[in-house]
Amino acid sequence: MKLSLLKRLALCAAGCGTLAAADLSDVETRIAKAVDAGIGSSNLLLEKIVNINSGTLNPAGVRRVADVLRPEFESLGFAVRWIPMEEVRRAGHLVAERKGNNGRRVLLIGHMDTVFEPSSPFQKWERKGDIATGPGSCDMKGGLMVILYALKALRAAGGLDGRTITVFLTGDEEKPGEPLAIARRDLVEAAKNHDVALEFEAGSFTNGHDFATIARRSSSTWQLRATANTGHSAGIFNPSVGSGAVYELARILAAFYDRLQEPDLTFNASLVLGGSAVEYNSKENTGTASGKVNIIPGTAVASGDIRTIGDEQLQRTREKMREIVARHLPGTNASIEFEDGYPSMPATAGNRKLLDLLNAVNRDLGFETMDPLPAARRGAGDLSFAGPYLDALSGLGAVGHGAHAPGETIDLTRQPIQMKRTAVLIYRLTR
Repeated sequence: MKLSLLKRLALCAAGCGTLAAADLSDVETRIAKAVDAGIGSSNLLLEKIVNINSGTLNPAGVRRVADVLRPEFESLGFAVRWIPMEEVRRAGHLVAERKGNNGRRVLLIGHMDTVFEPSSPFQKWERKGDIATGPGSCDMKGGLMVILYALKALRAAGGLDGRTITVFLTGDEEKPGEPLAIARRDLVEAAKNHDVALEFEAGSFTNGHDFATIARRSSSTWQLRATANTGHSAGIFNPSVGSGAVYELARILAAFYDRLQEPDLTFNASLVLGGSAVEYNSKENTGTASGKVNIIPGTAVASGDIRTIGDEQLQRTREKMREIVARHLPGTNASIEFEDGYPSMPATAGNRKLLDLLNAVNRDLGFETMDPLPAARRGAGDLSFAGPYLDALSGLGAVGHGAHAPGETIDLTRQPIQMKRTAVLIYRLTR
């Protein structure tokens, strides 16, 4: 006799160990077969959109990807709309919706842009066996194919009717428009009207084992400026002159390193400038500095980011940084400013239960169970904007290597696995 889903989850929660794989339902079996039947078509469509440059700052390219995807979703009975984002100087977002009354309302989150702008030399898809190379192939155009072809498999098996499913694809995930309150306004509203969110950023597959994401860290920035008395270098450290701006900046950064480190927290210093003359563009995080070896530098600046697992950790870290900055070397001054960015998404009981459900799907499909990925190994993502309003899970996207760098790859053998997981999970969520 088949075990009910709830009973399997209860047994798992009680620590029963690995369960024997239960049979899939007839509909779920048809879903898995439909994924296999569509994989060739999926790879061809993936090649097509990888060869469209959709760097975040190329809005026309992002829109071209959306134009390719729109009829695909419409053919599945989704109502598709475009949300323009000119007010934050970005392309916009593609939203595809089906509405019904069955089960939980599911939000599928992804993005169409890549880090590779038209100026990048890395532009074309190239396939060698089961491995393909191309800009955004893994992050995350391969994930777009997981979404689309999981839905196609559901449609083929009769598993879409009566379901509320929304696909929300942002056009600026890699370099979001500002202010974020506008750039992510519509995604937040979508989250408030759904019960579950699944994100399709690149999957994590390490040493032959899959991981899922139930927690994501925040990403915010800081800017540090030190000033000092200037003069001939022969007088440095003299009480009437002081230590110079570069030593003050170095003191602060060294204290950050010594005093701030703790689990799930990182605080990167990405740019440092110091000298007699410093020009710094805070928007682009670029600048120049000049000086002579016999002149005490009067200005130094540094910038970086902070990544935390929760708001309490973020605020506590910022307060420690302010205290460190306030302890000036002789003859110097310094200040630090913070700017909010992507929020954190702490692990919740609902997220953990969602992973339990996914692992029940994995067992029934004959796949390995997935452990939660440590939060420190996952960057910020759009899912975090949805996280406060519903149960959320990531890790269902394409698998590959070298994301954000020329030579980025995708493992095409993992695509049908991710599609089957996704499709059966959506089917069970929406029953």
